[in-house]
This record gives sequence, C-alpha cells and structure tokens, in this order.
Amino acid sequence: MVQLKFISKIFLLLLMLSMFSCSGNQQKKTGEQTNLQAAPEAKVKINPDAKKLLDRLVEMGDYANSRDIPSLIDPSSVYEELDSSILIVDIRLPEIFVNGHIKNAVNVEFENLQEYFKKDIDPSAFDKIVMVCYAGQGSSYATSLLRLAGYNNVYAMRWGMSGWNKDFAEGSWLDAISSEYEDKLETTTNEKAQTGDFPQLNTGKTTGEEILQSRLDSLFAQGLSIALAYADELFEQPENYYTINYDRRDKYESGHVPGAIRYKPGGTLGIVDEMQTIPTDKQVVIYCNTGHNSGFATAYLRLFGFDAKTLTYGNNAFMHDKMVNEESTLSWLPFTEADIENYPYVEE
Repeated sequence: MVQLKFISKIFLLLLMLSMFSCSGNQQKKTGEQTNLQAAPEAKVKINPDAKKLLDRLVEMGDYANSRDIPSLIDPSSVYEELDSSILIVDIRLPEIFVNGHIKNAVNVEFENLQEYFKKDIDPSAFDKIVMVCYAGQGSSYATSLLRLAGYNNVYAMRWGMSGWNKDFAEGSWLDAISSEYEDKLETTTNEKAQTGDFPQLNTGKTTGEEILQSRLDSLFAQGLSIALAYADELFEQPENYYTINYDRRDKYESGHVPGAIRYKPGGTLGIVDEMQTIPTDKQVVIYCNTGHNSGFATAYLRLFGFDAKTLTYGNNAFMHDKMVNEESTLSWLPFTEADIENYPYVEE
C-alpha cells in the first residue's frame, strides 16, 4: 500500500513537471510569434537624385499636393476673361492653328514652351496663361510641367478646342468617345507592386534645382506624343502595362481596365511609400474620367523618370455609355455635345 502511494506521488510530480514545461514552451513560441508580427517592414530608401528632386519640389510649394492641382479652367471662363490680363498659348500644330484658333492666341509648339516662357514673355505680367490643345490632355501635361517649373499662373483649358466650338470637337472628342470595351471591364481589386526604389535619373547634376531643370529639359525635348496612350493598345494587351486607375474607390469598384490598380488622387504624387510601388521596369498607363487629371499625374511621374503615359480621353474612350447611365450615381464626366460652346474663332 505504501509502495502504491509512493508511485502515485511520483506519477503526479512528473505530470506537473510535464504541464509546466509545455506551458513554458507555448509562452515562448507565442512570444516569438508576437515579436515577428510586430516587426516593422523594411523601408527602401530612394536614390539621392530622386530625393533631391523631391525635396526641391517641396521647397517650391509641393504643387502635386496643393489645392491648385489639377489647374484646369473651363472654356466659358476663358471666354469671359479674353479682354483681361490673360494669354492663350495654343500648342497645336501650326497648320491646324491657322485654320482656327481663339482670338489673340499665340501658337507655340510643345517642344518650344520652355524657351518661350524664359525668353519671349514675362510670365508674371499675366494673371493667367492658358494652355490650349485639341482635347485638353496635351495641355494638361504641358501645364503640369510648367507648374512644376515654378510658373504658378498656368492653366489648361478643359476639353481643349473641342469645348470651344463644335467645328473642333468633330475631329477630336466627338470622334473619340466610345463604349467598345465596356464588356471587358473587371471589378477585381488588384494589388500594388512590391516596394522598390525610384528610377535612377543619372542627370549628373548635384543640386535639386539643377536636377529639376535637367529633367524638364529632357521632357520638353522628348515631345508630347511619348506621354500619350490609347485604349486599343491597353485593352488588347493589358498584361504589358502597369495600369493605374486614378480615381475614387467607388468608381474603381464599378468596373475598371483589366489588371488596373487604384491609386488615390491627392494621396500618390510626392508620397514616397506610394510612388515606390510603381514599377520602374514596366510601362505605366494612368487613366481617369477624361484624361485631364491623368495628364497632370503623368507629367509628375515622368519628371521622376517613370515610363508613364496618360490614357487619352480617359474612361470616355472605352466606357462612355456606362458613364452616361451612371452619371448621377457615380459623378462620371462623360463628354457630350452639351459640353461644347459656340464661341467664335479666327482664321489666318
């Protein structure tokens, strides 16, 4: 009997030791897991040239995150201010310009804009300098670059000459609107790419101001067409592009280009963590409602060396009927004849 009690005590002691040991190991494992979960994700530092350029833009007022972007002006406002201190700069081809333009407008091709602002005019002498093109996307891109250069009174005319008179819209906006790819839209939420560095600029310059000027020189020299993309290309091979939907979440969720990733307007440009998720080894296409906002964003990304393009005419180029049908619920901006004024123009 005594022997049995002794054996029972030994068994009970071993059982308690076993429970204590298991409990201790479990606490240790749990602690290790907690520490792993709490560890912050490693940040990728951006290269020195990109950092200097970013700092310089912040010093100049951080246009990309200001209330001034996008700097758009409606044709009606331009018409009302024609007799005030306003300069109209038309960046269309000379042979198109002579066939019809706004009274007193000057014709300056995109590649020559920087030189024109520096040598031919005193930009500060005007209350507004309005950039005009065919449909508004090219002038948005040009305006963004000029604003980033420090010209704070430059605006892009919404809809371009298409909004000024129907004679110009018939060869531009009215021919471009389409619903051809509405049946190919997806509602899948696509994830952003992994974090990486900004593009290597390799300007050979040392200060932020020098880097900024070098990049502006390069972008104006490249011309405008290199920054434009088209719906047919995007939908035929969407896998070839890193497509950015630059709009509100509810619009993105209602249907977007296959593979498109949503980036928030007002929360992307100049935000290092966000820009680091945009690939440097793939062509980037940005689109919005009309191509105006994406034109401004494209200029900013190209300034930093991204191979970015703005989708001309935006959603209007591939889902126009959907935009018309959902205009009241999702605040789409479908272009219609109601957006065309009947303002006079001159020929020479």
